[in-house]
Amino acid sequence: MRILTAFAVAVCALAAPAQPSLQKVTINYATRTGTTWPLYIAKEAGYFQKYGLDANIVFGVHPAGIAMVVSGEAVMTNYPLEQAMIAVSRDGSLAIVGSPYRKSLFALMAAKGVPSVRALKGKRLGVSQLGDAPYNYAVALLGKFGLTPRDVEWVPIGTDVNGRAAALASGRVDATMLTAPVYFRLEEQGYKSLANTSDYDDIYAPTVYLVKKATVASHPQLVQALIKAHTEAIKRFYDDKAFALKAYIRYTQENAAELARVYDRYAQTNTFERVPYLTAAAVQYMIDHPVDEQVAAQLKRFDFHTVIDNRIVERLVREGYFENLFGPAIKEEEQRKAAQAFR
Repeated sequence: MRILTAFAVAVCALAAPAQPSLQKVTINYATRTGTTWPLYIAKEAGYFQKYGLDANIVFGVHPAGIAMVVSGEAVMTNYPLEQAMIAVSRDGSLAIVGSPYRKSLFALMAAKGVPSVRALKGKRLGVSQLGDAPYNYAVALLGKFGLTPRDVEWVPIGTDVNGRAAALASGRVDATMLTAPVYFRLEEQGYKSLANTSDYDDIYAPTVYLVKKATVASHPQLVQALIKAHTEAIKRFYDDKAFALKAYIRYTQENAAELARVYDRYAQTNTFERVPYLTAAAVQYMIDHPVDEQVAAQLKRFDFHTVIDNRIVERLVREGYFENLFGPAIKEEEQRKAAQAFR
């Protein structure tokens, strides 16, 4: 009987189709904010596995993400455009292959005794690192009120949004840039939101997919799979609020009510791009708003056509991927975004 049973098991094993092995990849995310939301969803919903990937998502604040991609430790990172453009203009081995996110709810939060942006002149403004995304957004908002980067004292905190919030609450700095829902809590404690990037359409703050050129050249299907998994997660974000909140809280332990406020704002403003072309306007904004004179010269002399590659998104459009995923109504968005794309 044991022999027959063993024989039957062996026959069944031979008859069963072999399961394809998943390709192990690591993806960096540079901030624990809404920027990374689709990665959480893709991981929790199994979209990476659907496209043949065993993906490990790893946090590392700037410049760790760049270093991980350059070294091959990570295959991709979702990175703020301005930092990505600086990186690719210094290292020709990198490529930007799409832009899935428009901008965060990023508030310039100040201590209780600071009444306005203009009142920040001469005061301490906290950032994670000089030249990082919070720094750039702060410079843009200061400029809206007639201040320059030299009008404030910059204090590098060295950590992410939670560290900057702690620096403000402890009095180490007089103001800092914070994303929602973190700044919601400080508002409840009497801290003031002086300005928000979401209120200015002419302040561009997208994120991009950053990979190595060699990966695009030798493994285009891998890059396509990563974008497909991320895009499917974006669809799930818009279709399934409950799952989106659950996935986010799985990784960050945010307050559910606060996170729901962020979700509603993101959904209302279509923060996540269904067709992730990188636009020419966003690229030009970064060139026109550099962090300093040295970076300005660097960006102006560099030919970004050598490193910004919208062809994978374009190929997915031609193949009908977005139309199959979102339905025929997406064609208008495809055409509009294609007309705006950097070429």
